[in-house]
Amino acid sequence: MTATRHPRLNTARIGPPGRDPVVLVHGIATDNLTSYYFTVAPALAAAGHDVLMYDQRGHGRSERPPTGYRLEDFTGDLAALLDDTRLAGPVHLVGNSFGGTVALDYALRHPDRVAGVLVVESEPPTAAWAAKMSTLLGGSAHRLHDERALPWIERTYGWHAARLVRQARPLLHGTTIAEDIAASRIPPEERWRDLDLPVLAVYGATSDLAAMAPRMESLLPGCRTHQVPGHGHSVLVGAPATIGALILDWVRAGHRHRAEAVRV
Repeated sequence: MTATRHPRLNTARIGPPGRDPVVLVHGIATDNLTSYYFTVAPALAAAGHDVLMYDQRGHGRSERPPTGYRLEDFTGDLAALLDDTRLAGPVHLVGNSFGGTVALDYALRHPDRVAGVLVVESEPPTAAWAAKMSTLLGGSAHRLHDERALPWIERTYGWHAARLVRQARPLLHGTTIAEDIAASRIPPEERWRDLDLPVLAVYGATSDLAAMAPRMESLLPGCRTHQVPGHGHSVLVGAPATIGALILDWVRAGHRHRAEAVRV
């Protein structure tokens, strides 16, 4: 049997090596590890955490294969990265948007290697999720064929948004990502009900995904949710101090929970 080849991934690691590792997983297409590097990662490192960030396949400075973008490919990359870096003990996973879906999928498949999961503006993988993501990616790729799209984005949302969209063009136009996401392997729903890990799901209160909160709490037995007022889907970038504080509190709460379990 031929071993699975994982693409070369660009990584960044800050903070004290080996101490309470936190792994940050970014979103899809217009995202990369810098969304963490310039928001919550420095505060996590300053608090004493070993912080690992990486560009997912096809993003940032990581390798961009023409095919191989099913959810399980992204999850396999995370597993291989953690094997290679050999972080000490179970890791705390933080995922933004699509990165949260990758983090949850990894936790479902490797629960013994995860201390807990915090997702921002995210949801577990379902058939509806895969269809929605494929439609969004395919629609974005189609619109970006119009040369008027980028100037309009820059006028409407600013140069930074236009730069991110420009960087996403090779992924959207040069790979099978939209088709592959639609063909992702979806775990049976009953498996989520057996996931015995603490999960915190954070949403911007004005985001469409905020309506996922009750569903998350009913599906995942260890899940609680939190909404950040005045913010939408870009809450990580819009309220980094709030998100950073939530991450630190969540990690400390996990430590307290494990200590109490050991005493019992």
